[in-house]
Amino acid sequence: QVQLVESGGGLVHAGDSLRLSCAASGSTFSSYSMAWFRQAPGKEREFVATIDWRGGTTDYADSAKGRFTISRDNNKNTVTLQVNPLKPEDTAVYYCAASSLMSGSTTYKAYHYWGQGTQVTVSL
Repeated sequence: QVQLVESGGGLVHAGDSLRLSCAASGSTFSSYSMAWFRQAPGKEREFVATIDWRGGTTDYADSAKGRFTISRDNNKNTVTLQVNPLKPEDTAVYYCAASSLMSGSTTYKAYHYWGQGTQVTVSL
């Protein structure tokens, strides 16, 4: 099993940048692909970005392309999500997730381990 803890959320302004981090523990981090999902109020959880076990392959939701960057450090057991620039529609709880499917996936059901989420609120 792997435990995931997100950090870096908060109240920010549109146009700002933000870096979310996810720290993993409890299992071999490099055995998992990682992803970020988000859930806005009243909406379903949606895929944002994924990265394979080595960090060599990434994939993004259309809404995230060009503004979001996912990366990982297998030596530090962390995965990060850089967002620049932020938009009000990025307001959501952001979740880090891990999957034993090492190539990564855009599908919610592929991820068996989830963090508790970190709130990002983007104001005008």
